[in-house]
Amino acid sequence: MNKKFSTLAIAVAAFCLASCHCDDDTSTTSKYITVATSIGQMTRTTTDADGNQEFAKDDKISIYAWTGNATAVPSDFVVNNSINTYDGAKWTASPQMLWKDMETPHYFLGIYPNRAVTDFTADEYALDTEKQEASDLLVAVNTGIEGAGITATANPVSLMFNHVMSKLIVNLQFRNQWATTPTVASVTATAKNAATVNYVTATGTVVTATGEQSDIVLPATAANTCYTSIMVPQSDFRTINIVIDGKTYTFTHTEDIALESGKYTTVNLIVGRNEITLGSVSINNWLEGSSINGGEAQTDNQ
Repeated sequence: MNKKFSTLAIAVAAFCLASCHCDDDTSTTSKYITVATSIGQMTRTTTDADGNQEFAKDDKISIYAWTGNATAVPSDFVVNNSINTYDGAKWTASPQMLWKDMETPHYFLGIYPNRAVTDFTADEYALDTEKQEASDLLVAVNTGIEGAGITATANPVSLMFNHVMSKLIVNLQFRNQWATTPTVASVTATAKNAATVNYVTATGTVVTATGEQSDIVLPATAANTCYTSIMVPQSDFRTINIVIDGKTYTFTHTEDIALESGKYTTVNLIVGRNEITLGSVSINNWLEGSSINGGEAQTDNQ
């Protein structure tokens, strides 16, 4: 799957109270910022199908803008969480967005879904597997060329939205010990489900997993055969548990399986009565990654 993104174009509409007074405007006069954007197709993870969608009617994004330094967010924003709502054709901002002036460099941050942020270097995130859309955090940052900022005269301002969480897909196949596909009661991944997000590093948004590992229930995208969820990016994920007929089958890889920001990891498992064999692990687009093959695990003794 090719990486997809959306472009948010922020255009400036400059108004004069009367034509005879236009010459009196100065560069320090605030100007309106309006969202005038054409959103292309962007991959948004859901619990059904493949998640390929465009921004939909009533979607909301948060816009922040500031001046001073690209990686040092001040307390006094130029735009502080203006909620932009899509009506199917255009975006409407509330409150109205204004440039500080026409010359000062501005830095822009967009977040989907809309999100009130108070700590831009350690924003707390909690995965909710029952709310896949809300958990699929998309971030767009534009600090200009080499962090020099964007001025009001250089519009529209483009914001390119990218996934910052990871996605896990577990595919199940069954050996012929079962005459038909068995009923799977649950599939869980033993991993961390909380993180902090730093939106303003020089190298891009950074997600850091926090807390202890727990069993995260993966929603079924195809009953008994495919389970998919947004996940917190982390490097120490190894274990998947599958419950069938009251028996827990545990797969633990001999090495860590990376859950990488902006990528999806696919784990293909072959389940038998007494063991799980790993078919393959692949890490693919959103961005291209690596593959791991081989390994197996036994059931527990329940």
